[in-house]
Amino acid sequence: MMSSKQQSPTHSDVKSSSPDTPEPILKVQNITKKYPGTVALDGVNFNVYPGKVNVLLGENGAGKSTLMKIIAGVEEPTEGKLLLNDEEVDILSPGKALENGIGIIYQELNLCPNLSVAENVFLASEIKTRFGTVDFEKQKAITRSVMERLEQTIDSDLSVDKLKVGQQQLVEIARALKDDVNILIMDEPTSALSRKETAVLLEIIRDLTSQGVAVIYISHRLDECLEVGDYFTVLRDGKLVAETDAEDVTLSWIVRNMAGRDPSSLFPEKDTTRKKGKPLLEVQDMTLPHIQKDGYVVDHVSFTVRSGEIVGIYGLMGAGRTELLESIFGLNPTATGNVLLDGETVSKKKTDQRIRSGLMLIPEDRQRQGLVQTMSVTENMTLASLKAYLKGLFLSSAKEKETVRDYIQKLAIKVSNADQPIMSLSGGNQQKVIVAKSLLTNPKVLMMDEPTRGIDVGAKVDIFETMKEIATRNRSVLFTSSELKEVLKISDRVLVLAQGSITADLSGDDMTEEAILEACVAKRNSN
Repeated sequence: MMSSKQQSPTHSDVKSSSPDTPEPILKVQNITKKYPGTVALDGVNFNVYPGKVNVLLGENGAGKSTLMKIIAGVEEPTEGKLLLNDEEVDILSPGKALENGIGIIYQELNLCPNLSVAENVFLASEIKTRFGTVDFEKQKAITRSVMERLEQTIDSDLSVDKLKVGQQQLVEIARALKDDVNILIMDEPTSALSRKETAVLLEIIRDLTSQGVAVIYISHRLDECLEVGDYFTVLRDGKLVAETDAEDVTLSWIVRNMAGRDPSSLFPEKDTTRKKGKPLLEVQDMTLPHIQKDGYVVDHVSFTVRSGEIVGIYGLMGAGRTELLESIFGLNPTATGNVLLDGETVSKKKTDQRIRSGLMLIPEDRQRQGLVQTMSVTENMTLASLKAYLKGLFLSSAKEKETVRDYIQKLAIKVSNADQPIMSLSGGNQQKVIVAKSLLTNPKVLMMDEPTRGIDVGAKVDIFETMKEIATRNRSVLFTSSELKEVLKISDRVLVLAQGSITADLSGDDMTEEAILEACVAKRNSN
């Protein structure tokens, strides 16, 4: 591998090039990126090899996305240079990047919800007829072709705001795959995808690399990285700390270099002595009808969550996990059934009233539902609990700032100051702000929809510890996750959802991977 010119202590995991290593198609040399109050990248070197999957790892805030934005022309470096096929290039815009054969799939969804799938796929790269108008039919045909490659049947005419988060991520992927690129950056491409959709994408990656395309792959799903990666590079705090080829990489190597910890510490020890108390959340015969066809998205679901309990909900894509939590929270007006919180019915209450009663939801889509993008860290964190900071008719900024400082420290949120824009934070730190916002409402029951989607191992540990702490205070946590290992490691009980119905309620020794996966298809096989 390449030798690092970074001006930092020599690291044993940064290896020199081997004779069999191909010449890099792209060389990032001594790239530094400074923002007011912070250095996002500090003299980073990074080589991208053709026909290979170049895995880039690091905790949230390590500088991965900033580096990718520089390569993709979204950001300009403060110092350093890019060499494409050994020639220095200035990539000052996404259009210039595409001209140089560089495409990107962004970590956060970058779609226009009011436009169709095909219009989003061709946004800013529309196909024109000889009369200068947009060739919508050709765009739709290409979109359908790319979707077929992804083994999807998403209607190219459908408005993007009608799609689930996972489907929206597939639209982002389709946008990148339609272009003929030599370098494809994939920043958390599978964070909202099902196992099946992920498997399809990994096959497409293998197909791309067999054609000589260089793939830069960023993911916090470490098992995927180990499966697909050829070369591994690790950043920490904006600096290069390790790089090697795949044959030297293990899970321990990744975690040690990313977070300086052992993989065994990623999940907190289960507290088997924690007492489960009275029912805090009771869901009775919850239903949510399909909008476009007969049947139910949530099909007569009933369950109870007790104080001191962490209950995980697992199900395949389309099982109704998100819709169930949203219905409990009062976001779906067509939902029926009864919801009791600490013994009192909240079914007729609006969402803000349910929050005041002690129910809170952390949504799956943090960008659109969890954050106000134009606000600061402080404003986002205290948005749901502003009444607590009123002093007469005025807001007590001193009390608000003190609370925000406490939660920044408690959740280890990486910020230069609490007044910086929320969108300047990494995805994992944004998620921690949403967790803090939810905790400040003092919930009796905290519902978390995919709380660890797209965040690093260190941030996951902080989220898991927070969930455990809530349960030790005789409160409850109800969460969903697409990561089966997380569900098994964190949950006291697991509810399995299949086609909108609960097909298993597992605890203790019955909580096994095999039992959960069997329950995921139980209803489908019985039809």
